[in-house]
Amino acid sequence: MRIVVKVGTSLIAPGGHIDTLRMRALVDQLDLSRHEHLIVSSGAIASGMTSLGLKEKPSSVPVMQACAAVGQSTLMHTYEQLFFGKKLVAQMLLSSDDFTSPIRYKNLQNTLHELLKMGVVPVVNENDSVSVRELVGAFGDNDELSALLARAVKADWLLLLTDVDGFLMTNGQKPRLLRTVRKVTPRMETLCNGHGALGRGGMQSKLRAAKMASEAGVHVAIVNGRDPQAIGAALARKIGTYFPAVRRES
Repeated sequence: MRIVVKVGTSLIAPGGHIDTLRMRALVDQLDLSRHEHLIVSSGAIASGMTSLGLKEKPSSVPVMQACAAVGQSTLMHTYEQLFFGKKLVAQMLLSSDDFTSPIRYKNLQNTLHELLKMGVVPVVNENDSVSVRELVGAFGDNDELSALLARAVKADWLLLLTDVDGFLMTNGQKPRLLRTVRKVTPRMETLCNGHGALGRGGMQSKLRAAKMASEAGVHVAIVNGRDPQAIGAALARKIGTYFPAVRRES
């Protein structure tokens, strides 16, 4: 089974500091002997902010790019340590052009195919250090990037790990967790608001990503990555919000 796991900034670098213990707990949940995994990882800008001694997320694009450049190396070093003795990891920094240009898209698919065939775990992020469009939210904090990636590699599952239990529906009453969503409606999108202090996404971008991936034949789950068994439980459809695959692209 081929699984894309997207991990948000709120899990990787809460408050701007990489949470190595939580990242290790997530990596330890991966069944590396049975499944192929691709990780879409946020957290570079937040990590870079800490290394550069910045207390608040900068508003200047060049400063954010500098944070991304510094933080990405720290982030990849952490992944290399976490996978040491288990799997090799490979860094891939992508932009929207990699999915819109037919030649670049084919090259991307070829590279990913070879990495997975070799048993390598690709760790993917936006190319924030040089691409302004991605830095200002072209991918919605990597949510839509993860959906595009899942579609590109014809993944079986896309797991969107966040810091809430899934999609919560409100009707003027206590929020209710929706366990299965077969169609994302405009009303559901209007119920989404806000995002983390350091992230750029939010539930709305996760709904868009879920819709995009499920319509391409990928099963999707939005789950709380703080759950110690989040990945296995999500694949078993025991927690989170599940979006069934609609069809498989040829």
